[in-house]
This record gives sequence, structure tokens and C-alpha cells, in this order.
Amino acid sequence: MGARFLLIGTVSICLICGSECAQAQSATGTTEVLPAIEVSPPPTAAKPGQARNPRPVAQHLRRVLVYPTAPTPTAGSGMDVDKVPAGINALGAAQIARTGSLNIADALQQQVPGVVVNEVSGNPFQPNIEFRGFVASPVAGTPQGLAVYQNGMRVNEAFGDTVNWDLIPTAAIRSVTVVTNNPAFGLNALGGAVNVLMKDGFNYKGAEIDTMGGSFGRIQSSAQWGKQIDNFAVYGALEGLHDGGFRNFSPSDVRRFYGDVGYRHEGNEFHVNMGVADNKFGASATVPVELLQQYWGATYTTPQTTANRVGYLNFTGKVEATPTWTIEASAHVRAFEQKAVDGNPTGAQPCDADATLLCFGDVNPLTGLQPAANGLNGVQLANPFPTGAALGEIDRTQTRSVSTGATLQATNTEQLFGHNNHFMVGGSFDSSVTRFSASAELGTMAPNLVISGSGIFLGQSGDPISIGPVALRTTNRYSGLYALDTFDVTDKFSITGGGRFNLAQIELEDQIGSALNGSETFKRFNPVIGGTYKITPELTAYAGYSEANRAPTPLELGCADPARPCVVAAFLVSDPPLKQVVSRTIEAGLRGTKELNIGTLSWKFGGFRATNTDDILAIPSPQLQGFGYFQNVGATRRQGIEAEVKVKSAALQFYASYAFIDARFLDALQVGSNSPFADENGNVQILPGNQVPAIPRHRVKAGFDYAITDAFKVGADFAFYGDQYFVGDDSNQAPKLTSYTVTNVHASYQINKTFQIYGRIDNLFDNRYSTYGRFFDTGDVPNFTNGGAPFTDARTVSPARPRALYAGLRATF
Repeated sequence: MGARFLLIGTVSICLICGSECAQAQSATGTTEVLPAIEVSPPPTAAKPGQARNPRPVAQHLRRVLVYPTAPTPTAGSGMDVDKVPAGINALGAAQIARTGSLNIADALQQQVPGVVVNEVSGNPFQPNIEFRGFVASPVAGTPQGLAVYQNGMRVNEAFGDTVNWDLIPTAAIRSVTVVTNNPAFGLNALGGAVNVLMKDGFNYKGAEIDTMGGSFGRIQSSAQWGKQIDNFAVYGALEGLHDGGFRNFSPSDVRRFYGDVGYRHEGNEFHVNMGVADNKFGASATVPVELLQQYWGATYTTPQTTANRVGYLNFTGKVEATPTWTIEASAHVRAFEQKAVDGNPTGAQPCDADATLLCFGDVNPLTGLQPAANGLNGVQLANPFPTGAALGEIDRTQTRSVSTGATLQATNTEQLFGHNNHFMVGGSFDSSVTRFSASAELGTMAPNLVISGSGIFLGQSGDPISIGPVALRTTNRYSGLYALDTFDVTDKFSITGGGRFNLAQIELEDQIGSALNGSETFKRFNPVIGGTYKITPELTAYAGYSEANRAPTPLELGCADPARPCVVAAFLVSDPPLKQVVSRTIEAGLRGTKELNIGTLSWKFGGFRATNTDDILAIPSPQLQGFGYFQNVGATRRQGIEAEVKVKSAALQFYASYAFIDARFLDALQVGSNSPFADENGNVQILPGNQVPAIPRHRVKAGFDYAITDAFKVGADFAFYGDQYFVGDDSNQAPKLTSYTVTNVHASYQINKTFQIYGRIDNLFDNRYSTYGRFFDTGDVPNFTNGGAPFTDARTVSPARPRALYAGLRATF
């Protein structure tokens, strides 16, 4: 096996560029964070009577770490990391493995200063990942602000731009970068893009089996194997997990496979990679604090389940057409299916005038009539339920999407006017066809808040019609053309400029009636400009400005009428227009490295400001509790600072970071809310300067790994997250969700070259805290734990997992 090099799992350490920074991963766990490429110095000019020397000798080649500048799965289009006019956020396979988790969110939360994770869905494998106040979430109806790519394949789902993090095979990840200030990553990159690169048989050689078990019935195992045979390579990874969950009805089952076959010859490289996943979750969602005070594992209405399945095939290729031109291409097909079952309170109830019939909602004060609850045949339903029964409904949705896409890109590294220059131009096209359906089955609610179905399904009901079966076909076509150029003005000063033109075409076809029919087109050119200056060999300054846009999703377009609210993410009712969101971001900072007696010090400090116009939020309906709609809410601003320091030596790795995120509304607006401070019409008033809810302002993280001996290592991680406003408290009148701290510890012992045992304790001090909070209608269902009296506290939160202990065995070959 070739030489092995020391490497810490963050890009900031690797800014001291050199061969020691890059190493393909072996089964023993050594890994690169960013890929390295060999760069030739410029051809020397020929003297009179002497031939020009276009190819310098091999010993003049230097290795440069590259940072992704576009969502391609190879390093060919990447940029020298010292010339990136934006903050650097990267982690490699070793940092992911360090968490002992098959959930990529855990590593991102540890290693990226601006990231915070919360469990809106109530399940750790379906997290909201928030970065700088922008979110990538699996929860339908969450306004998304991050683009996510896996090996160049866009994985934001077509229907709602949601991101199902559980479908990404964690063991097979080679590196993850959170890219900012770069519109080349296309739609939805308002706050940035998460670029996930996968392993292959060229950069992973050997085999590993890792099995772990522990608290709450957790058992997980992963296996991976990679091998290179001459110019060919093969890689495969298999993962399985079961977790019983610490809350009622919250088990998780994860099954994932990823494979890659590659061919490489004289700088040209081709890959076929594929993957499948079949995951099932009990998503217990938020729970009223009154229930949580009695039992930390409590849930609200049940059932709450989600089943995700995916299969994809991805072709990638890179050809070095000339010594200075590289052509890259990719093409993929991806099939996704999600089935969700959601037990909820219902607007159906015995009619005030005739209890033998069912009505939907209360009496309309304007008409004096109570809307009927109709069956699928359009006839008002008779009331089959016993007197005094608590009614609920089981909402079922199914989303099936088939997506195809292709990217073609060319990169040129030829000198321009005698100066080094890096030019990239490309185009992409993605098309998705989605079929979405929803139904609502009435049922009765038991004292444990479990809803049992009756076999009676609601047809179009309400005034205006706000619930009923949905069958919708949508087509998304996203096209983009982009170019980016980095020019070295001097050896120390580089400037970058370019942009991307995005075209989004969205069609909605109602399969039942015509209310949802619609066709929208959004287009925009987003520029970028920036520069870096190497003040000293150990210190670099950067600054940049960029723009990005997000087109409204089919889900948002299907539920955007305040006069016709819907159960968000389920019962779409109309197709009014929404404006696209545009973000304008400026960021600047410093980064550097320094060799000290205790090891290599790396650090970074930067600030950013991102202003969104026509931001989109999900707004609760003030008239119909449990219903809502999407609306442009004017301008919002997210700004802050990020600081990080890391130290690495042979025995110690240490990191500490701080991020301050200030997110505010810039325009006055009145919106519906379940806040206890809402007016008599159910509205709150947003004033310019109000903070955006669910975004902690302060994030402090620190951790270390220390080798007591060559075989025995210990480590710990600490995090503090500041308080945040509850979702729905856009007027900032209610008390905040309190801040919290969490400490995790871990240790490992290398028995011999093959076997390692390890253990970890999460939430060492068993702190009881919540990561997310919102308000709910206290009159929706009775508080059975209090004799059926109404709830009195409108707060509902996502509780965090109590102390958990895990132990595992890892074998590498």
C-alpha cells in the first residue's frame, strides 16, 4: 500500500496545501477532506531559436486541494481552495465516522459552525438542517433554502424541494462541503448548497464491517468494500438500522445500498453508480408541553408514520480533451416514493342543528350556516359516532416522482494574458414528473390520542372547500446555464466572476377537477463576483457578492390562497401565483494556518449578510384551525459571523467554533397564528426588525480527540444553542424556547490491526431540552390526562433524546 499521510477532517487544516493534505481513504479510516489534483506550472516562454516547452517535467508538478465550484462529482472543475471567495466548510469520511452515526446530520452539526439540527418531525433520521438561517428539511411545507447534491445529482425532491437525508448512504460518503456565495449550484441555493461526494474503488480500498448497539433498542451495522484492478475499480456499501425511539410510536428502520463501478485511464474517468433505500419511520412530531411535563416520551395525535423508498442510477464522466481543457458530463434517473400517514384533529363534528349529521367547521357568522362534511360522493355524511366521542382524522398522502437530469461542463486552465486563469462553463437540465394524492379518513380518538379509522372518507368539505381527496400530476423542468472564471491578477490576488441563468417551468394538472390546474414560469440571472488576497503564506483574506433564486414549488403553488386554506402538505385546493424568492448575499473574512509547538493551528473568521426579497412562509389560517397557506412575506435578512479554530498534532485534535445568526423580517405584515398573543381574528402583526422564529442566534461548539496511547483514544463534544422564538410568534411577543447545552463523550480501543471496540454516551448529563417549538390550537382535542379538560398551554415542542449509551465493534481488512 502507498504512503499514508496525516489528515484532520476539516478543510482549514488542509489550507497548508501539500501532499500531506490529501490521501485516498483506506479501510483503516485515513481519508481526504478535499480531493487533490496535480497542477502544472505555466509553459515557459520560448527564447529566440528555442522550442516552446508546453509540458514541464514531473518533478515540477504541485498538488493543490480543490473546492467544488459546481455540482459535479469530479475534482476537475474545482478551484484551488486558497482562491475561493467565500467561507470554507468541509468534512470527510473520518469526521462522519467519528460520530458513530448513520445520520449525516450529526457530523454536519458538529463540524460546520453555522449548522444547527432540530427534529421537527420527531425522528432523528428526518432532521431539519438549518445553516445560517436557511433550511433543508424533509417536512413538506417547510420553505427550503439549501440546494443538496449527491455526486452531482440534485436530491431536493421535485414536489416540495424537501430533502430526505435518510436516503443518503452515510457510510459511502467521501466528503461533504457546504458551499456558499456561488450561484452555479442552481435553484434553491439561497443560503448555499450541500455538496455530497461519494466513495469509489479508486479512493477507497479494502473492507470494513461496523456493528453497534445500545439504548432504545438501537442496533445498526454497515459494511463497505472497495478494490481497484488495473484501470477498473468497484465499490459497494450496505447499511441497516433499527431504533425503537425514546418516544411512543417512534421506531426507525433504515436499509440502504450504494455501489459504484469506475474506469480510469490517462486522466479520463467514467463511473456508473447506483443506490436504493427503503426506510420506515415513526415520526411523532411535536408534543404539547403539558403532556411532556408528565412523560418525556409522550406523543400527540397518532399514527404518524413515513415510508421512503428511492432508487437511482447515475452516469458520470471526465475527459481531458487537451492539456488545458477538461470535459465533464453526468446523467441520472431517480425514482422516489413516499407514503405518509398522519393522525390529526379534524374539523368534522356533529352539526349544531342536527347531531345525526356531520358538519365541517363552525357556523359561518356571515351566512349563519354550518358547512357540511361530505363523503366521497358529495353527499353530507350521517353521524355514525357515539355521542361525546372525540373525533379525529387519518390523513394519508402518497408522493411518487421520477426525475431525470443531465449536466455538461467544460473547464479550461490555460493562461490568460500571461496570468493563471481558471474558466468553467456548463449547463444542466432536470425534469421531474410527480403524482401526488391525499385522502382523509374519519375516526375516533382514544384517551392515549391514538386515532382509529372508521372507513368513512371525507369528500370535498368546508366553506370555502378546504379538504377532500387530492389527485395531482406535476411536471418540473429546471434548466440552467452557468459560467465562472477565476483570474490571478498577481500570485497573491485572485478575482472571480460569473453567474448562472435559471429557468424553472412548473405545470400542475388536477386529476379530479380543475381547481389545481396551472402553469408557471420563473427565470433569472444570478451574478457572482469576489476575490481573495494571500496576505502572507499563512493568511488569506476573501470577499464576495452573489445572488440566488428559488422558484415556488408545486406544493406551495397548490396551497397559496388565503381565502381557501388547506391542510398544508396534504389537501391542496387552488393554484394562485407566488413570486420567486431572490437572495442577495455578501460575505467576507480571513482564514489561516500556523505551525505551533502543540501542533498545526488553523482558524477562520468571517461575516455574511443575506437579504431575501419575496420570501415565502407557511401561514396558519386565522379562520380554520389546523389549516394554512403559503404567502410571500416581503423581505427578510439573515446576517452574522462565524469563527472557528482547530489544532492538530499526532496525539490531539481539537476544534472550537462560534456562530452568531441574526434573522429578521424587514417589512410589516399581518399573518395568521396560533400564538396566545394573536388578536381576536387570530392574527399577529409583524413589524420591521422582528426576529424570524426557530433560528437560534448563538451557536457554540467544541470538541477534542486525544490518543492516550497508540491504541486507546478518548474524545468529547460540547454544544450550546441559544434561545429562539416559537414558530408562529412572528410578532416576538411570547417567551422564547429556552437555550440548551449537550455533551457527548466517546472512546475507542484498537485491539489489533483488524479489530477496534468503541463506545459513546450521547447527552452525558441527561439534559431535558427541546430543539424546536411552535403553537397549536388548544381546543383541537381534549387533554385526556387532565380529565378531558381543554389544554391551557399553546406551546408544543420537539423533545431531544435523553442520555443514550452505545457500544460497537469495527473490523477492517
